[in-house]
Amino acid sequence: MASRLQAADRRRIAALWQELSIAADVVHARRLPLYAEAQRLAPIGLGTDGRDKMLVPGAAKAWASMRDAAAGQGVELLMVSAFRSFEFQAALIRNKLAKGRVIEEILTVNAPPGCSEHHTGRAVDIGTSGCAPLEEEFETTAAFAWLQRHAGAFGFTMTYPKGNAEGYLYEPWHWCWQVPRVFRSR
Repeated sequence: MASRLQAADRRRIAALWQELSIAADVVHARRLPLYAEAQRLAPIGLGTDGRDKMLVPGAAKAWASMRDAAAGQGVELLMVSAFRSFEFQAALIRNKLAKGRVIEEILTVNAPPGCSEHHTGRAVDIGTSGCAPLEEEFETTAAFAWLQRHAGAFGFTMTYPKGNAEGYLYEPWHWCWQVPRVFRSR
């Protein structure tokens, strides 16, 4: 689980928002939560981009179990994206701004730095062969159908369905591991 957001992180986030022309009132109006960056990460192998991917240990174990269970049923789940730092999230937005896209449009697809579930080390973007990564067509794949039926058993939920409250476009590829709740007696 992500730790509390420290004052220094809040200052980093505010500076990135200012640099990227992200208005705090827009973030607040959409009720986007702020997430701390995960501090303890475990490697989960290479993503589809050939880069090492990391998740918090519990999510890493759950991802491996889920991926293996799907493979055992003939379904391929590929890791597209996992943990992202505040700076990596900002770099994604900078790249889109450099291509002439406007910040309002970008923020329907990419969370502002500090607001991405990827910062927690619990979120994964999943792909499969024969489907372009991070595209809505993922919902038509056997991988998506399998995730809908089985991901919950591994603690993963699809965070951004159609019409989500956060105002992001539909992301059938984005799944987040929920930290299991532990019963505590009083």
